[in-house]
Amino acid sequence: MPGWRVAQEMIRPEVMKNRMVSWAHAAIPKREVMERNRFIRPFAMRPELWLLSRRSVPRGVAIGLFIGFLLLVPGLQIVGAALLCVPVRGNIPIAAAMTFLSNPLTTPLIVAAALWIGSSFGFHSDIATFQALVANGASLGEWAGWLVSDAAPSLIFGLFVIAAVLAVIGYIAAVIGWRILTAAKRRSRIAQFAARQAAAGLEATSQSASE
Repeated sequence: MPGWRVAQEMIRPEVMKNRMVSWAHAAIPKREVMERNRFIRPFAMRPELWLLSRRSVPRGVAIGLFIGFLLLVPGLQIVGAALLCVPVRGNIPIAAAMTFLSNPLTTPLIVAAALWIGSSFGFHSDIATFQALVANGASLGEWAGWLVSDAAPSLIFGLFVIAAVLAVIGYIAAVIGWRILTAAKRRSRIAQFAARQAAAGLEATSQSASE
């Protein structure tokens, strides 16, 4: 199959939908799994934090994006998102799933963007050293030493800006998406009701005609 046919097949609506459903199923942590985490268990057992509503979903999206891009520590991201969901009543599974957008594949890009933003606002960060560490495959200790000694203010400021902007965008997108989904379900119910009414009318007409 030619390459363009493969690409065309991959972007078909039904294929994209199946991929999104599969990703969500794999990424969103299950309630039973989170209840086994001693840090999250007290919150995971609260049913209101698992409900899907027009308020809890956008809040969960915003919280997950904010924590996921601000706190680049995989083990703490879900815990932080769950804790932040409690006071604002955000959806914990949605928030936890959003934290997976920052992962080992995207972290270098996030760090580079954060350093650039920090430098643009006047914070010192040695971009040349960052590029050298990437090129030389620096160890975790070398990265940690560089961040603490040279780039911490720039990185923290940049991560905060990225996290805040993405949280706002994610919240707005989730609100719009929820409204679109709700409107589509309403139209579907109306169409089904109209179809049943029409079928009932035809049945009544046929019965009258037969009499």
